[in-house]
Amino acid sequence: MTDSDRTLHLFEAFGVELEYMIVREDTLDVMPICDEVIRSAAGSYTSDFEAGDITWSNELALHVIELKTTEPARAIDPLIEPFNAEVRAINAILESMGGRLMPGAMHPWMDPHTEMRLWPHEYSPTYEAFDRIFSCQGHGWANLQSAHLNLPFGSDEEFGRLHAAIRLVLPILPALAASSPVLDGQVTGVLDNRLEVYRRNARRVPSVSGEIIPEAVFTRAAYESEILARLYADIAPHDPAGILRHEWLNARGAIARFDRDAIEIRVLDVQETVAADLAILRAVVEVVRALCEQRWCDTRSQMAWPIAPLAEIFLATVRSGENAPIHHRAYLEAFGLGSAAPCTAGDLWRHLAETLLLSNDGVSTELKSALHVILNRGTLATRLTRALSREPDRRQLARVYRRLCECLQCGEMFLDA
Repeated sequence: MTDSDRTLHLFEAFGVELEYMIVREDTLDVMPICDEVIRSAAGSYTSDFEAGDITWSNELALHVIELKTTEPARAIDPLIEPFNAEVRAINAILESMGGRLMPGAMHPWMDPHTEMRLWPHEYSPTYEAFDRIFSCQGHGWANLQSAHLNLPFGSDEEFGRLHAAIRLVLPILPALAASSPVLDGQVTGVLDNRLEVYRRNARRVPSVSGEIIPEAVFTRAAYESEILARLYADIAPHDPAGILRHEWLNARGAIARFDRDAIEIRVLDVQETVAADLAILRAVVEVVRALCEQRWCDTRSQMAWPIAPLAEIFLATVRSGENAPIHHRAYLEAFGLGSAAPCTAGDLWRHLAETLLLSNDGVSTELKSALHVILNRGTLATRLTRALSREPDRRQLARVYRRLCECLQCGEMFLDA
């Protein structure tokens, strides 16, 4: 029996999605040829190509390609080589086309108003509807690559516990995963520019993304009535044909996917190596698991958190990453660190990693090594910022981001010195 044939319960399996940019080898400008890459492998223009355990897939922007687990995986650590193998396979195809894959959550100098191309094949009416309503010629639609983690639930009770735990951990995820400090060729001072533009990309219909932190609802019935029904009603005047009336219209930082009985976490910037992405995903899994098991606080107290304080912490980590101060003693106490208030988000992650991951024999050495770099040398955004001057020119940006491309191909962490 496959995982698709039976109900999956908490932490029994994991769905992983990693998005990468396709760029020109010579200039590193975006190269909108995802359809040609998939056609080279599949033999026709199609939205998905199954390459064993990993599937290649399109995204809204034609210069972005996604790699995802074909079926939910029983463990995260063994996915390193399957994902790396597909990165190499795509790069081999791109080499003949004059392109390559670039990691990182945003292209450092892409002009989305002139360079954005929508996926023109299967599902194109959906993308055209998004473009008509929200205008996808902007960074918040055209220039953002993320890592998604899907966590299953097997009942309404499991959904409630999982949603409560995920809501609590969402605010500090940029402090581990920020990788987008450059926008329009400028080091902006914001470490997670992807989330800064993402949280405003649906402002024409604000209920689509809400406050990014989901509302405190913990049953399917409440979720459908308080979140989905509202955003469906709000989008209806702009989408009379109902093309966008689906769960994936919801753009919160974590969304319920009742069609697959999972919650999808969407606030993680993609990293420079597969190992770094999977290390972050493993860290998220272990923290969410500990919260679901009520290691530091009970589920009722987790459910009691309103949006406002969580959103405040989230905005701080979007801007400052691991350096964001956390003054909420109750928040730190929820993770077993109340006596350390105040502390930075990076301090909190070091506490969580030491408690749950670094001494855990079940976590692979490769993931521990990647996590060690992130915790001790900073997020990729911090390392990129240190590697660049305050006002970098195109030559310096290209030199640094070419190193990122090599990191992805070779599986080596980006070190700024």
